[in-house]
Amino acid sequence: MQMNTPSRSTIRLTRRGKLVLVVTGAVVAGTAVAVPLLTLGDEPPKPVSLVIPEGWRASQVYEAVDKVLALPVGSTAKTIGKAGLKLPHDAEGNPEGYLFPATYSVVKGATPESLLQTMVDAANDKFNGAPAAAGPQRNAMNVYQAVTIASIVQAEASTRNDMGKVARVVLNRLARGMPLQMDSTINYALRRHTIRTSSDDTRIDSPYNSYQRMGLPPTPIDNPGETAMRATLTPTPGDWLYFVTVKPGDTRFTSDYTEHQRNVAEFNAQQHKSGQPQQSPSRTAAQSPAAQSPT
Repeated sequence: MQMNTPSRSTIRLTRRGKLVLVVTGAVVAGTAVAVPLLTLGDEPPKPVSLVIPEGWRASQVYEAVDKVLALPVGSTAKTIGKAGLKLPHDAEGNPEGYLFPATYSVVKGATPESLLQTMVDAANDKFNGAPAAAGPQRNAMNVYQAVTIASIVQAEASTRNDMGKVARVVLNRLARGMPLQMDSTINYALRRHTIRTSSDDTRIDSPYNSYQRMGLPPTPIDNPGETAMRATLTPTPGDWLYFVTVKPGDTRFTSDYTEHQRNVAEFNAQQHKSGQPQQSPSRTAAQSPAAQSPT
């Protein structure tokens, strides 16, 4: 499907905004009480907040932690192997998907390990608590698989209103044994953010190549928020198998491949008007079911 996810410097897991450091401090008003004035050196450290937007990848979170803790670039990433994060067994030590998007207080003495564990704890609370944990069971999946789907929904949906429909497309294609063919998984494999995927891109050798491989990618591809997870657990009813965003705010969902081709043609016409390269149907969304062959 076409991925209309701009760089994570915008959030919308790239689109939700840049890292924001929120600094707050107490305002001391003068009163008649004789209170010694604090000198600058006596002032307590001001609390700092770390904002993790929905849809950021783990690599972006690591960079943000390095920055807020004033550590050399790459420091947080190097701690993952020894951090001992309380992740699901299926994650195999990879926190992707479980660095929950939220605003976190950075207290004195905070370390990369402590900040990441706080994010993982928040994710576990959100994803494993009732009734959230019951949702995956209704859809014959475990919680980790649900988080993986939610990460795709987070990356692919142009608007929050589209998330339930994107989730339904993913579930419908899985139920039919069709490859997902999501550009967002290709972008994750190539460590980039773009809305354009070439034919060569779809042939890369990667477990995240959902054009060539069946089923879900091996891990989430970003860290989804509550809305994407909710859409995954309670997807919009429908028989859609394809979608393409023709222009901002106009995403077309259909179960008919011929109709989808017409939508893609309209998308290409819009690209032509703006001077952008055209995109083929096989790259903006999945191919016809008749054209599928398991790989």
